[in-house]
Amino acid sequence: MATTPFDITVRGGRIATDREELRADIGIRGGVICAIEDKLPAGLQDIDAAGRWVLPGGIDSHVHIEQLSGMGKMSADDFYSGTVSAAFGGTTTIIPFAAQHRGKRIPEVVADYAQRAREKAVIDYGFHLILANPDEEALGHELPQAIRDGITSVKVYMTYDPLKLDDYQLLDVLALAGREGALVMVHAENHDMIRWIAQRLLARGHTAPKFHAVAHDALAESEAGHRAIALSRLIDVPVLLVHVAGAETVELVRSAQRLGSKVYAESCPQYLFLTADDIDAPGMEGAKFCCSPPPRDPRSQEAVWAGLKDGTLGLYSSDHAPYRFDASGKLPRGDATTFKEMANGVPGIELRMPLLFSEGVMGGRLTINEFVAVTATNHARMYGLAHCKGNLAVGLDADLALWNPEREVTVGTAMLHDAVGYTPYEGKRLRGWPELVMSRGRVVVRDNALQVARGSGRYIPRRSPDAVLPPAGTAPASRLPAMLGLQGKAWPTL
Repeated sequence: MATTPFDITVRGGRIATDREELRADIGIRGGVICAIEDKLPAGLQDIDAAGRWVLPGGIDSHVHIEQLSGMGKMSADDFYSGTVSAAFGGTTTIIPFAAQHRGKRIPEVVADYAQRAREKAVIDYGFHLILANPDEEALGHELPQAIRDGITSVKVYMTYDPLKLDDYQLLDVLALAGREGALVMVHAENHDMIRWIAQRLLARGHTAPKFHAVAHDALAESEAGHRAIALSRLIDVPVLLVHVAGAETVELVRSAQRLGSKVYAESCPQYLFLTADDIDAPGMEGAKFCCSPPPRDPRSQEAVWAGLKDGTLGLYSSDHAPYRFDASGKLPRGDATTFKEMANGVPGIELRMPLLFSEGVMGGRLTINEFVAVTATNHARMYGLAHCKGNLAVGLDADLALWNPEREVTVGTAMLHDAVGYTPYEGKRLRGWPELVMSRGRVVVRDNALQVARGSGRYIPRRSPDAVLPPAGTAPASRLPAMLGLQGKAWPTL
């Protein structure tokens, strides 16, 4: 160990990773963790972590920031307010979407989002690509180049007219991803089921927000999830189901994993802490709780908790989709807005980790190691960031947060740093809060104040993903990849 002082020594904290707990100091130099040992020499700056958990900075791998929706609505948060809000909640890296809309070429989409983020972000970030136009140019040149440039994940939709791909197109995207070493993320809902129910609801005058949850029936989620898994199995390419909401879908993923299928899944705060009953609020208030898939019921909440606990759901993201409660977002026609006209999505980037820490760790539903895994470490492995992010280890970026487990906070809109103007978790009492947040050795948040400048975050090109979960079974291997000359990437297991 070098004799020169560390830039920073984090002293006397209770450190947790995804696999262990220890009491030690952390020495940081040049923005990187250089030592984790007992009684390290003083740094140029010492941070007293006594009585605090020292945890890896969170990675939120599913956020919509400064993004135009398929309905033409711009999200409320730009890359400044979105990343500031993330940092105050203990998150030090985000992976938002560069969203292609039909008629747009991938290079111009990526360049546009990169410029916006570069000017405003205060923490580090990567990008996923939303692919809406998988034409010959996109699949033959543009997408492979984007993957090689560090955008190693692609999101596709099985619903929404402006975005949805058919099964044939999904197979094309999966095949390319397998060849290039990228991950396909799928929004899995059966478009025609939802459309069929919605048309009949509207014809009967059922327009209130609560009917959003009726139209997006749980069977629409589980059917599309089953189909996405079948397509991935056909050509032996991994797939990740995003924002899993329903109990049946959790069990679908669990069963597929037991058979050895390469299927991974995430869930989000709204499926742990909200239900369809929240959408059934007076007037248009229920619109504040509308997202797709919608929150379900207590049985589904318990299934999601169980999935996070046993590893079926390896990732916990916010799916932060921030729209204001006015004509710019949720209510384009005021009180006359139907459930089909509202912008879909709920905010959650700042409360993602505090909600889970309070109810999961302090509530005894998750160990501290499980919390770290689903909020940080698994994201780094799944999305090609494990070489620099997601854990506390020598050689990794000094991204960390000091959590006070005894601090009690009552959630209120005024305390949050996003630009949405409401929170679906208003009034909820939480125990545990991140009081100091550090990104690459820079103190980003301290004493409830931002310490860094706009645009000081960095773009992180990502590597090919690693599988988060070992296969629990041996599904019969498809012969098609060899017959069709598909050379897929071998995904390691942990």
